[in-house]
Amino acid sequence: MAEIKKDSSIKKSIANSRTQDSAAKLIFGNNRLCSQFLRDYSGIELLKDVQEEDIEDMTTRYIPMFTEERDSDVVKRVRLKNVESTAGGMKGAGELYLIALLEHKSAVDYNVTMQLLRYMAYIWEDYEKEQEKQNKGISKTKDFRYPPILPIVYYEWTDRWTAVTDFRDRIFLNDVFEEFIPDYRYKLIKLSSYSDNELIEMNDEISFVMLIDRLKDNYEFRRLMSDLPEGYLDGISEMSTPDVLEVISRVVGVMLRRRNISEDRIEDLTEGIRSRPMGQLFEHWDSGPDEELVEKGRNEGSILHLISLIRKKLSKGMGIAKIADEVEEEKSVVEQICKIIEKNTPIFDERKIYEEYIKTVEGQRGYNSEVYGRNKGAADGRDGHIA
Repeated sequence: MAEIKKDSSIKKSIANSRTQDSAAKLIFGNNRLCSQFLRDYSGIELLKDVQEEDIEDMTTRYIPMFTEERDSDVVKRVRLKNVESTAGGMKGAGELYLIALLEHKSAVDYNVTMQLLRYMAYIWEDYEKEQEKQNKGISKTKDFRYPPILPIVYYEWTDRWTAVTDFRDRIFLNDVFEEFIPDYRYKLIKLSSYSDNELIEMNDEISFVMLIDRLKDNYEFRRLMSDLPEGYLDGISEMSTPDVLEVISRVVGVMLRRRNISEDRIEDLTEGIRSRPMGQLFEHWDSGPDEELVEKGRNEGSILHLISLIRKKLSKGMGIAKIADEVEEEKSVVEQICKIIEKNTPIFDERKIYEEYIKTVEGQRGYNSEVYGRNKGAADGRDGHIA
């Protein structure tokens, strides 16, 4: 891999003034987690054996291209094993560039395809200049090749991603000028598209961090901690290096600050993550009272529990009327949930079914956040129907 020299002109042109401590930035900023991400989630066979020592962070080199709005984006250079490159007239290990656009806002950025194209052109231009320094005129030869670039959009939000992934779709009259328009697409990693079980089964640090990053509130945090397999958290602690534990603690901190948890409680938990096994730590940690979040947790918990009950009874062949009678819920509510479960069969993702049900309720009569379930009544001291 060619040596990267510090460029004082680049340093002077850095314009970012408010780098955010986003979970995605923390994830991709760590080479160990980044290597796990490429192995687990890129879907590219060539990257199945990538290790952290094969990755070099190049973000600072290309930061002049990053605007204030894009201060979380990351560029990595990845050494490809068992792949030879003849760039520069010399045989050597091949390399790949990874560009990760990190979308941590609810609003979809419809211009990511153009932003990625700018990054790619800038990287290829810089690569050409580096090769020309080593072997003048090499870029004009027949065999010269530019390195591949893997463009990824990592979307943390739960809303549907509605931006096009194919660059051509952003160009006017693309059907007429198709052969003259650059043709590429980016890989979309939508965090909410993975179920808890899918991430847990990966059993590595990156998947655990993604589990934490997707949590929306305290209720989900507590629910995840209670549902994790026995020994899972301690296993993550044992396999994690100190720098990865630091990332985990900061990602947890980002999630909890979004939920208005006090800094004292956050510090108590994050410090513990860095210094001792997580299993016992999470088992005894209490985020403290937060009325709005507790209420939201009750509302969600009642519906999630009802969905789980209905699914089990459906699997036993029960009809809607019988299920409604056994769970003591309105027949119309049970019927709606049954339709959503059946539509998503054979995959059962409790969270996705819950979100689709809420959208259905909102579409019918406007959801007012006062949704309560009879099945949660015993736990919170009240009795009520969902609809």
